[in-house]
Amino acid sequence: MKKWLAIFMSVFMVFTLAACSGSTSGESSSDSGTKSEGGKDEEVTLRIAWWGSEPRHDYTLKVIEMFEKENPGIKIQAEYASWDDYWKKLAPQASAQQLPDIIQMDLSYFSQYAENGQLADLSPYVGNQIDTTNFTDNYINGGKLDDKLYGFNLGVNVVGFHYDEELLKKAGVDSLAEEWTWDDYKDLAAKAKDAGIFVDTTMKADVFFNYYLRTQGKSLFGKDGASLGYDDDQMFVDFFTMTSDIVKDGAAPTPDYLAQLKGLEDDPVVKQEAIGIWQWSNQFVGLQQVANRPLKIQNMPGPNTSDGLYLKPSMFWSVAENSEHKEAAAKFIDFFVNNEEANKLILGDRGIPGSSVVKEALKPVLSPEQVQVFDSVEWAEQNSSAFDGPDPVGAGEIIEMLDSLSEQMNYGQLKVEDAAKQFSQQAESILAQNK
Repeated sequence: MKKWLAIFMSVFMVFTLAACSGSTSGESSSDSGTKSEGGKDEEVTLRIAWWGSEPRHDYTLKVIEMFEKENPGIKIQAEYASWDDYWKKLAPQASAQQLPDIIQMDLSYFSQYAENGQLADLSPYVGNQIDTTNFTDNYINGGKLDDKLYGFNLGVNVVGFHYDEELLKKAGVDSLAEEWTWDDYKDLAAKAKDAGIFVDTTMKADVFFNYYLRTQGKSLFGKDGASLGYDDDQMFVDFFTMTSDIVKDGAAPTPDYLAQLKGLEDDPVVKQEAIGIWQWSNQFVGLQQVANRPLKIQNMPGPNTSDGLYLKPSMFWSVAENSEHKEAAAKFIDFFVNNEEANKLILGDRGIPGSSVVKEALKPVLSPEQVQVFDSVEWAEQNSSAFDGPDPVGAGEIIEMLDSLSEQMNYGQLKVEDAAKQFSQQAESILAQNK
């Protein structure tokens, strides 16, 4: 009797396991759902998380609804929060390997999560679930680390000179040539001073020094993240001699002057005391709105502008390595970046979209200022080089030091040659800890 009971239990377990395997939550070939005993597709549920303001929450929820209508086998549970709360919630989920399937990822955390094995490589889904026909390689590669695609770029920004054409003419210059140079910039600074106005409000040291280095075939940080990306201090001397001389000559405001500004409404460009400002493309619309008059966007000076320019990712959609539905998650990413109606809700809030088709579809519903930003980024897509990748560990300390040195040079308290040596020695020491 015991023998027959044992045989019966063995057969029962075989059929039980077979039935369980038919309803597993793992991916099927299409990941649109799994088969129940009745042969019908079961629903796949994805979790998605992002940070942002209330308007971002509202339109993202609407985009999710649109996706679910087109993909009835997939349901999405939304988890969203403010910036600080978002990362506080994400950290313990990462430790427990319970991250949401789709994660909005910032550049400052990108390397950490990718190197810890918490983000999936999206390369297998590109060209399959994610259509990249209308995207440039530079745009897509912004989400790569060690040749693996850990995030799909949701939008990009580029640096440029945002200026008042009327003040430019006041300085005796009718227009800026597309292929202008640093020498043209220095000439403009001298003319602005003669006209009793500033040429600009100075440059953010790390951002624009890195651009200058890239035009010379170098970069601020080395690819290994354990050293600087240049070894000739003369490059530092050349760039910061130019910028500090312009301040000391009175063609740009001193650090004391800038420290007294309380907000954007006090900016010399807004107050018609400076021709322009060096900043990221996503800052243009806000500046124009506060200035309340027409402004224009000019690309960076050359030579070798296309080598210096890069498309900086604003943020990514990443897929968690612990996700059991990576194909379905990739389908949502495709919808988000390629669907024209969805992007009419998004309106570039997460950065200028990469799809050329989406950009053209959005232009009729954009303000004239937004169109300028879209056009400037579109120009940069064809006149830029690969993004260097996320900053290495220790970059924050190095950038803070460079800002301090730049301020001292602008005050005339520190010789540029001495600053160059001090910066390279201290930065190399910090970065060496990454070896």
